[in-house]
Amino acid sequence: MSISRTLYVLVRPYTWVSRFRHRRGYGVHSPFAFNFITRVIFERSAYYKYASLRALEKQMKRTRGAEWLYEPLRVKKLLFRLVNFAQPVTIVDAGRLAASSLYLKAGCEHAGYVGAADLSGLFLESGVPVDFLYLHDYRHPDFVEEVFRVCVPRATERSVFVVEGICYSRPMKKLWRKMQVDARVGITFDLYDLGILFFDKSKAKQDYIVNF
Repeated sequence: MSISRTLYVLVRPYTWVSRFRHRRGYGVHSPFAFNFITRVIFERSAYYKYASLRALEKQMKRTRGAEWLYEPLRVKKLLFRLVNFAQPVTIVDAGRLAASSLYLKAGCEHAGYVGAADLSGLFLESGVPVDFLYLHDYRHPDFVEEVFRVCVPRATERSVFVVEGICYSRPMKKLWRKMQVDARVGITFDLYDLGILFFDKSKAKQDYIVNF
């Protein structure tokens, strides 16, 4: 069973408490991991684009209605910061249409954007690396795994992959562990709602839990 919006609201406080000791970089010794946690994941600056993105999101929701999936605002803002941090040349957004697409595009406006609601839409030109991947269809783990399989050979040391719902179901937990141990993957961050994968093998591989 996948997590529903109602169940998410009920479970989230317990999850936050159970992860409290992993708050805001506490006990993290890696300079890269500490800076990433404190300056990207928990960065609190009010980016000027947030207000305009919220307005655009509300406008789009009125026209698209239930077609848009529910996503917590803090997750969408984090996606903006992650893209802004990574400065990718190519963004691949794999999953059903969602407001997060607005935040991904706004995080790096000069980046090429590929949206794929299913595998038929995952069109990648030969030789083009996947600098930033957002995988957000946790209700279909097979789709998530197949997109990862297609995209991971195109990852470079600068690539960042973000996977939604890594703790929302048993199949997704299993798939997340499989991604973590992939030989091509370096440092990973488990934020419960999201998993973040880096591919820079010059840094010691380690898996971090973050109370986001």
